[in-house]
Amino acid sequence: MEYCREYEKRFQMYYDELKWLYCELYENRMPEFEDLCGQMYSWYQSRKEGLKELDRIRSKNPAWYKGNGIAGMMMYVDAFAGDLEGVKRHLDYIEECGINYLHLMPLLDTPEGKSDGGYAVSDFGKVREELGTMEDLESLAEECHKRCISLCLDFVMNHTSEEHQWAKRAREGDREYQDRYFFYDNFDLLAQFEKTVPEVFPTTAPGNFTWVPEAGKYVMTTFYPYQWDLNYWNPLVLNGMIGNMINLVNKGIDVIRIDAVPYIWKQLDTNCRNLPQVHNIVRIIRIICEIICPGVLLLGEVVMEPDKVVPYFGSVEKPECHMLYNVTTMAATWNSVATRDVGLLRQQMEAVSRLPKEYVFLNYLRCHDDIGWGLDYQWLKQFGIEETSHKKYLNDFLTGQYPGSFSRGELYNSDPESGDARLCGTTASLCGIEKAVYEGNEEETDRAIRLNFMLHAYMLSQSGIPVIYSGDEVGQENDYSYHDDPRKQDDSRYLHRGDFRWDLAEKRQERGSVQERIFNGLKKLEEIRRLHPVFGTEAKVRAADTWDDSVLGLIREGTGEKLIALYNFSGLDKVAWINEDDGVYTDLVTGKEMEGKAVEIPAYGGYWLLKKLSPDEGGASVL
Repeated sequence: MEYCREYEKRFQMYYDELKWLYCELYENRMPEFEDLCGQMYSWYQSRKEGLKELDRIRSKNPAWYKGNGIAGMMMYVDAFAGDLEGVKRHLDYIEECGINYLHLMPLLDTPEGKSDGGYAVSDFGKVREELGTMEDLESLAEECHKRCISLCLDFVMNHTSEEHQWAKRAREGDREYQDRYFFYDNFDLLAQFEKTVPEVFPTTAPGNFTWVPEAGKYVMTTFYPYQWDLNYWNPLVLNGMIGNMINLVNKGIDVIRIDAVPYIWKQLDTNCRNLPQVHNIVRIIRIICEIICPGVLLLGEVVMEPDKVVPYFGSVEKPECHMLYNVTTMAATWNSVATRDVGLLRQQMEAVSRLPKEYVFLNYLRCHDDIGWGLDYQWLKQFGIEETSHKKYLNDFLTGQYPGSFSRGELYNSDPESGDARLCGTTASLCGIEKAVYEGNEEETDRAIRLNFMLHAYMLSQSGIPVIYSGDEVGQENDYSYHDDPRKQDDSRYLHRGDFRWDLAEKRQERGSVQERIFNGLKKLEEIRRLHPVFGTEAKVRAADTWDDSVLGLIREGTGEKLIALYNFSGLDKVAWINEDDGVYTDLVTGKEMEGKAVEIPAYGGYWLLKKLSPDEGGASVL
């Protein structure tokens, strides 16, 4: 009864705004709105008491996911441990990695051979058979909660598989279900869409429509032909998809990663990206979660330029996503690796530091996807950098084609006409570990491990939540076996989606091995970050002038501590010509003491220099 009162209080608090947003999208569709409200209470009643209690605890501390205490890992269930039971058996290892936020890549039912890595969902209420069952997912979530691990799962909102029940009914000619997608038999209308809507995969899946012979019509397919775009002009689609999402959070999922957020509203004579209605929908989802499951977080996948990303936080008064990926900083980081120039990375860091502290980014070096070069070319243009030639250089360097390169990546979705392409590869292979180990060059191996360590240190010193990709903790290299698999060979992203190498994980115990050095080095950085409040989101962050284009400096201040973080992106020893003339600092990694000026840094090295602040320096809040 007490929980019901809490629900009713939240419902009344948000009802007017929810109704206004819904009616703005769907004028004169009150029956559908009232049905949604009725479903919401039903969904809440289905939520287990343990999850409601967790909601209550988190609601009392709405900043529970901020600060410096969370570190994440993303993985494919089958690649890591075979199935969900396997992941559950390996939770000890995940905890040993210092991880308390676990992102499982898409695991819902998809057709064999037409899954797009799990993003073509045929049944939102069923786990892929080879991975387990919904009961297994719920059991894993329960065990994660016992260990204080939050579980994240993808939710694909933009489209369904062509094998989804709605799509099957639409293919059969059922008009009600065709209205849940974008079906057209007017070729002129298609041509009008194509004039303004960019192609996502111009080489592997050109165009935005696919012919459905059984229906005698075209259907909109922004991504691949077997992924049919959902029509959110239809309120039944929104209601149904929210129901699918709540079903997942009622299984114990703590974080919902909304896939391809900018694409979910389509409108003629636009580019069908980032339209205002998208923000209405995301805000509606946020409100419904605040009412039903206030302990659940929304993570938005917005892989676009910075000015398109930030609006998905909403406003401080009317928030949308709790968290967003820091895509631009990730791409700028690899740009700095290839160019040995940190100017763009510094510019991006300063832009992020100016945002409200309430905004939380997920920071990462690599993930399941490719690296797209959506860099700020307007800013780079002032230095004479031209977009096409610069992208070619980046791709040449990071695929090992450029003279002197140590990286070993592969191109993805290369377009010979435009010269554009994206990049694939694991962190270890892009850092040069693969090349150095293969050649048996110990000196180059040391430098590559140092670069790997430095990049992770930079990621961990950014405000937000750091997330590593499974395998990076043991320096897992590219998996070239996908070339021999007919189901995968056309998608180079499988280069970094290989099975987890448990044989490498065993070597983390072998003193002096590449795996031991990376594993323990990363774990030490995570432990340091967890112990020092200066890494929290509330800290003030500013850039530090190093007077060297290849050395990045940032200063964090907060809760009685000051941190100077320095990163050398050059293969040469450098001096960071900083001048923080306020006493002696201690490097948190080595324990070495030094002044905060004219700091010598080895090639691809870095420092975390800490100083406790006295009360007159702003350190009165030291605990």
